Amino acid sequence: MTYRRTIYWDPTDGTYAPMDAWLGVLEERYSPGLREMACRLSLNAAFVPASENLARTAQVKVSSSALRDLVEREGRRTECAIRQGAYGPNWTSADCTDRTVITGADGVMVPVVTDRQKRKRRATEADKRAKEGRKSMARAGRPKRGSDGDYKEFKLISFYDPDKSHLYAVGTSGDHRVLGRLMRREAGKIQIGQARQKYAVTDGAEWIARQYGKQLPMLDEMILDYYHLRDHVIGVSHVLYGEGTAKALAWRKAMMGVVWEQGSLVLLDRLSPYLRRHRCGPKAEALRSLQQYVAKRVDMTDYPTFRAKGYDCGSGPTESFCGTLTLRLKARGMRWDADNAEAIMALGSLYYSKLWDDYWSRQRAA
Repeated sequence: MTYRRTIYWDPTDGTYAPMDAWLGVLEERYSPGLREMACRLSLNAAFVPASENLARTAQVKVSSSALRDLVEREGRRTECAIRQGAYGPNWTSADCTDRTVITGADGVMVPVVTDRQKRKRRATEADKRAKEGRKSMARAGRPKRGSDGDYKEFKLISFYDPDKSHLYAVGTSGDHRVLGRLMRREAGKIQIGQARQKYAVTDGAEWIARQYGKQLPMLDEMILDYYHLRDHVIGVSHVLYGEGTAKALAWRKAMMGVVWEQGSLVLLDRLSPYLRRHRCGPKAEALRSLQQYVAKRVDMTDYPTFRAKGYDCGSGPTESFCGTLTLRLKARGMRWDADNAEAIMALGSLYYSKLWDDYWSRQRAA
């Protein structure tokens, strides 16, 4: 269908097109339905194929650059709405299985555009404009700076219940202090303080433990993810007996069986004979590293007690969120400005936290 719009202009009120209100594009160039489809297609595909898919499925032609601007703008709007509390988890601790809330935090590396790459791109574009006789369309002001490295660690906080029927996660490009504030704010939305049981399952990063201790002191326990500890034990078994050997496998099973059934204090005791046998060299260093790692986290590795209380000792949902929320960001050949990457993560947060339909229903009703 082809529509013809009558556009009026007034020196006081500016431009006005009456049909735009009927089309749902009074304040936005694109309707909520088109914006949703554009964002949905761009969550799992680069902007060029997403633009082609949009033309194929909706018969709407939007260039890849315009599509990128649309999606990143929508992501920033989403991020702002989450930050202001307009959107967030559609459940609280009262809705959770056994009124139990589990939380996890982690960091993941995202490829970003460096300042050197930005300067190179601008120089190339300036040369191209000069040859074609075009003027620069860039806004006046200081150009946007790039990152000082090829990768930047983004941080993520997740909340879920034991049967994973309620899930929520958000991320940030900020440092551990920014994540700490995010942690406290989002935990307040789900009323974590009113949960019957509330605990964290994370890797052994010290910044995570510090932020949980500072921001969520009401947590009942801080649990070290069983599989992170196992990875450390596997690494030591390879140093002691060689990767892929039967002895390495048997040693890993024995050590993890001890910590699972009897706790980390018994594991530390079992390491003592090996430390006396290997006093120097790579084997001694690997054993001492494991000993120090476990000794700092004895309270976090009391798996027999955690299991008796019915606690989950694996951080699978948090690891899954780290993958899904950054899948688009880490695709082959991708490089991002940190703020644009954060905007894409905000859209991913809506989608994978099962808030997508609610968000877009509100957009269409606005």
